[in-house]
Amino acid sequence: MKATQILHDLGQSIWLDNITRALLKSGTLRKYIDELSVTGLTSNPTIFDHAITKSTDYDSAIQKKMSEGKSREGLFFELAIEDLQQAADLFRPIHQRTNGVDGWVSLEVSPELAHDTASTLAAAKDLHARAARPNLLIKIPGTKEGLPAIEEAIFAGIPTNVTLLFSREQYVAAAEAFLRGVERRIAAGLDPNVGSVASVFISRWDVAVEGKVPEALSNQLGIAIGKRIYKAYCDLISLPRWKRVFNAGARPQRLLLASTGTKDPKASDVLYVKALAAPLTIDTIPDKTLQAFAEHGKLGAPMPPDGGDAEAVIAELRALGIDDGALADRLQQEGADAFAKSWRSLLDGIADKTSQLNGAGAR
Repeated sequence: MKATQILHDLGQSIWLDNITRALLKSGTLRKYIDELSVTGLTSNPTIFDHAITKSTDYDSAIQKKMSEGKSREGLFFELAIEDLQQAADLFRPIHQRTNGVDGWVSLEVSPELAHDTASTLAAAKDLHARAARPNLLIKIPGTKEGLPAIEEAIFAGIPTNVTLLFSREQYVAAAEAFLRGVERRIAAGLDPNVGSVASVFISRWDVAVEGKVPEALSNQLGIAIGKRIYKAYCDLISLPRWKRVFNAGARPQRLLLASTGTKDPKASDVLYVKALAAPLTIDTIPDKTLQAFAEHGKLGAPMPPDGGDAEAVIAELRALGIDDGALADRLQQEGADAFAKSWRSLLDGIADKTSQLNGAGAR
C-alpha cells in the first residue's frame, strides 16, 4: 500500500498544491486522484504565474479572450476559473461522497486586496458567483483587514480558505472569525454548514531561521509551530461554543498544513509530510513532494493533540533569540508581499503574452 493511501486512511486529506492546464489535459490530476489518494487542490498567484507565463498552454485561450477586450485581471480570472471548474468537477464525486467534507479546490482573491476589507469581500462574492461550483473555496488572507471579510464571507455562505496564517494567534483569530460568521447564520435561521479551512504555512519558518540555529534545531521550528497550532485546533473544536454550532449543523473549519515541501536540500524530501500527519486535517503538497512520499514515505506517530514537544522546541529557539511572535508577523507580511509580487508578475506576463500573440497574428 502506498504511503499516500496510509496517510489518507489515518484521516488526513491530501490536497495537491498546484494547478495547470497541462495537469488537467494530460490526465495527471486524474491519476493523482486514482493512484495517490489526492482529494483536493489549492492554487495561488505564484502557481498561476508559473503555469500561464512559462508555458504555451494558455496561448490560444489568451488570444481568444484578448480579442474580446478583456483586461489583464479579467482575463486571468477567466483562465483560472476555467481550470478550477474542471478540477472541481473531477473532485465532485469525492465532495458528494464525503457530504462536503472533502473534494475542494481553491481560488484566491487578488493579493493586492490583502489590506482592504471591503474590496476583499466584494471580490470573494464575485468570484464565488462566477465559479458556480459548490466545492470551490475562495482564499482570503488572514491579515488584520482580512478577518472581517472572512466573517462576512462565511455569513454570506461563501466557502472560504483562510490563507497566510503562520502563528497560533493568527490561526485562532481566523478560526474565531469563521465561528462568528457561523453563529450569525444560525441566529438568522440560515444553514450553518459553510465549508472552510484555515491554512497554516510551515516551511517558511525554517527558511527564515536558516543559519541562525544549531544543526540539532535545523528544520524543527516549522514542525513545532505546526504541532502548537494543531493543539490549538484540537482545543478549540472541543470548546462548548464550538460544540453548540456543531449541534446546530455546522462543521469544523479544518486545519490545513500548507507550504510542506522541503526547502533544505540536506533534509528529507518528505520531512514535513511525515511529521505533520493528523486526522481531521489537510496537507497540501507540491507534485514533487507528493510523488516522493508515495514512493518512499513512511508514517510515524500522528501529531499529538497536546502539542507534544512543540513548546520545548520553541523555548530552545527563544533562548537563542528567535522571537516567534515577531517572526510570525513578519512572515505574514512577507507572504502577502510575495503573493502581490507574483500577482503583478502574472499580470505583466499576460500583457507580454498578448503583445506577442498580437504581433504573431499580424504577420
